[in-house]
Amino acid sequence: MTSLTVALAQIEATTDPAANAALVEDGLRRAAEAGAALAVFPEATMCRFGVPLGPVAEPLDGPWAERIADAARASGVHVVAGMFTPAADGRVRNTLLHAAPDGTRTGYDKIHLYDAFGFTESRTVEPGQRAVLITVDEVAVGLSTCYDLRFPALYQRLADAGARVILAPASWGDGPGKLDAFTTLARARALDSTTYVVAVDQARPSDPDPGTAPRGVGGSLAVGPDGAVLASAGNAPELVVVDLPLARVDEVRAGLPVLANRRDFTVATQG
Repeated sequence: MTSLTVALAQIEATTDPAANAALVEDGLRRAAEAGAALAVFPEATMCRFGVPLGPVAEPLDGPWAERIADAARASGVHVVAGMFTPAADGRVRNTLLHAAPDGTRTGYDKIHLYDAFGFTESRTVEPGQRAVLITVDEVAVGLSTCYDLRFPALYQRLADAGARVILAPASWGDGPGKLDAFTTLARARALDSTTYVVAVDQARPSDPDPGTAPRGVGGSLAVGPDGAVLASAGNAPELVVVDLPLARVDEVRAGLPVLANRRDFTVATQG
């Protein structure tokens, strides 16, 4: 495998899981037509934020995930999309579903919860405990979600485990400077880990009054291991297809071996 072709499927999810599944099916058809091996949809693709999530949560073998897996099989394209799964304590998990064309399903539960800017995700969402790598056409791909972008250690550990591409589906909270922060963080995490970072956001809401829940700002982007932006979307629903040459990861790591140059250290305090 010399390159990985990825479709960034920026959508505006609704509160209707069936309607959102149809968006995924349409995006997968278009991704297949464009020659993509992998289509990445945002966090909360199953149901947008701003409504109770418990009633829509389903396990990875439930009907919503089954419909997405059927679409992956039919299209021949790997898909990663955000959904919600039940947690044991009555909350839900903010889960990324990976469905492969061969029927394999994998889930990643968001580790870092968005308890920031007046939003308390941990009130209704149980955090995940483990990082996850998937394989797409023999390429190791790491999974992360939205607020995870602010935590570089996750990306470096995924790179240590073999990731050459790391995905970051998001439903980024709007506000002054937030789109710039989303772009900057995606670029920074690519530089930290010397991997490709593919960050796919929800489109900016079309509602005249979208409320205060994090609903997305658009601006999905693919970043090279040197931090260069390779492709990006506007703020409306859009499908962006980009080719990721895998040899570029090795080239960048040869010249900028930040993973190999890391050292353990202690912190000295005085007084």
